[in-house]
Amino acid sequence: MKTIGMLFVSGMLAFGQPQAPQPAAPPPSEEQPDHRLDQILKTIEDHAWGVRLGDIAECDKVSYTSLPPRYVPNPTAPGAQNPIIIRAYTFIPKKLDRAGKHPLIVLAHGGVHSSFNTGYLNILRELLGQGYSIIAPDYRGSTGYGAAFYDAIDYGGRENDDVFAGLQWMLETYPFLDPQRVAIIGWSHGGMIALMNIFEHPKSYACAYAGVPVSDLVARLGYHNEDYRAIFSAPGHIGKTVREDIAEYLRRSPVTHAAKLQTPLLIHTNTNDEDVNVLEVRRLIAALKAEGKQFEYKIYQDAPGGHLFNRLDTNLAKESRQEIYTFLGRYLKK
Repeated sequence: MKTIGMLFVSGMLAFGQPQAPQPAAPPPSEEQPDHRLDQILKTIEDHAWGVRLGDIAECDKVSYTSLPPRYVPNPTAPGAQNPIIIRAYTFIPKKLDRAGKHPLIVLAHGGVHSSFNTGYLNILRELLGQGYSIIAPDYRGSTGYGAAFYDAIDYGGRENDDVFAGLQWMLETYPFLDPQRVAIIGWSHGGMIALMNIFEHPKSYACAYAGVPVSDLVARLGYHNEDYRAIFSAPGHIGKTVREDIAEYLRRSPVTHAAKLQTPLLIHTNTNDEDVNVLEVRRLIAALKAEGKQFEYKIYQDAPGGHLFNRLDTNLAKESRQEIYTFLGRYLKK
């Protein structure tokens, strides 16, 4: 498959297709084959955005800086404490009147070591059609940018800062965006990032949507298998198991920060979710209620699709997404 991917990219270059800016690849001795393949596939997928959304949006890929890595093997090495460079996708409706002020949506992708991809295409089309500009950061740990960026993962930590820095970059770059009408949305791990952002920066967001959000890492690692738990306890990540440092896992869990909620919030979860067990989200809902917080939520009963139930192209998924858009519109539309 790697050979096919390389031939595909080579063919595109031969026919003069424009290439999206890519980070310099480390020398072959430092780069594992799977990361090289991921970079190739990322380059291919980057071309898809203009093809799939170019009729309704200006699609771009941008770079900005965020906090340095949390863990640095050799902190005295040249550049070891440099800010991390984050790549992000931006989408601006073509028909937008830039003389006025318009809302912005920050979209945090899901998955551990995943990346923003065309699986969000239906959602982007729907949001762009409503006049929303969007930024979708590939925060630290995302796949497709080489081993060093992949290994810089800080789940529940500085990845949240990477996404917030994307919001700041958009407001600094585009004067037609209204800083009083910014929403953050995400599903799964992205839902967790959305929650952590509004807990830490409540005044920066007009509202937030968290779909099937990772909510309690202590509970989560209790019901997931050892391979999943090993991601978190690995050197360069949290570095300890839950048993060794429960406090750190709780610090990175939205359920711990329920008392901080000030931002209008909508939560969706599903009882047959095979990834984020509904017990996690119920614990978050209970914590928010215990703090006397006002928020909205809906627990779907065995909705077809499980973890992906409202990101599909089914009628139920479309109806669920309409609930999201109605909620967002109350805070983002004038």
